[in-house]
Amino acid sequence: MTRTFRILTLLALFLSTNLLAQSPKVLVVTAHPDDETGFSVTMFKITHELRGIVDMAVMTDGGGGFADSQLGALYYGLNLTDSLVARTHLPMLRKQEILDAGKIMGVRNIYFMEQPDDWYTLDPQPYISGKNWEIPYVERRLDKLLADRDYDFVITMLPHAGQHGHHKTSVILALRAVQRFKGTHKPIIIAGSPMSATSKPIDYTQLEGFPETKINPQSPTFTLNRAFRFKENDKVSYKIVADWVISAYKSQGAIQENGIHKTDFEVYRFYDINDPKGISRVKELFDALAKSGFAAPEN
Repeated sequence: MTRTFRILTLLALFLSTNLLAQSPKVLVVTAHPDDETGFSVTMFKITHELRGIVDMAVMTDGGGGFADSQLGALYYGLNLTDSLVARTHLPMLRKQEILDAGKIMGVRNIYFMEQPDDWYTLDPQPYISGKNWEIPYVERRLDKLLADRDYDFVITMLPHAGQHGHHKTSVILALRAVQRFKGTHKPIIIAGSPMSATSKPIDYTQLEGFPETKINPQSPTFTLNRAFRFKENDKVSYKIVADWVISAYKSQGAIQENGIHKTDFEVYRFYDINDPKGISRVKELFDALAKSGFAAPEN
């Protein structure tokens, strides 16, 4: 190998790595409108600070999300706590809400898979089996997205045992789509979960019965800090972005009252189906996010 060739090879590697860090292309796969609130600051920073691209694929129509819609019912002038009224009107209302939220986060496209948001269960089997969801249709659309859009990363929720069956199924569908992908630029798929400063990370290895959901035991976790105060005035943090996003969801109450503003960190884990070489690329992404925008003071 000549010296010139080595220099050109190193330059190409540097440029490709720098480009990835500065303008990543990401697909976020969730089950319902509002599930992405756990990743909202990462999504905002990717689009606004790294000048990257974020798309979303949302599995359900959101029609079942009426349990905490008392204030939303007043806001929209519809009796959304009644299941028949909600299932008639919520799918359109929640589409508009996620479009509004997506505008805040800088999302380019949202792909709606229109699967029924039927009822609450922890069991993914009625959905991933094809009994309640049209799985071949969703698989075709996910395969086309991955083939056409050339994503660097796919983000899912963490499919721990306590998650909704819809959440678990959306994760499994995303993982299997990445596994099926035959192109030269296979995206890296990671799992995100919110965490407060006073809580411990969720104890998770894999979802029982679904080996594709295993987390790589050798990989570190990757963390984005929402809560640090900007050094300019010590009054502002990226939690404000999360609040902007939450505020788009007028039909939903519990996520606003309970978890999202209390989230201090977004924690991401590396699935074992990935090539282990991808760990360094995820680290580059989160290093770039940590240094972009209003960076936290160095220790």
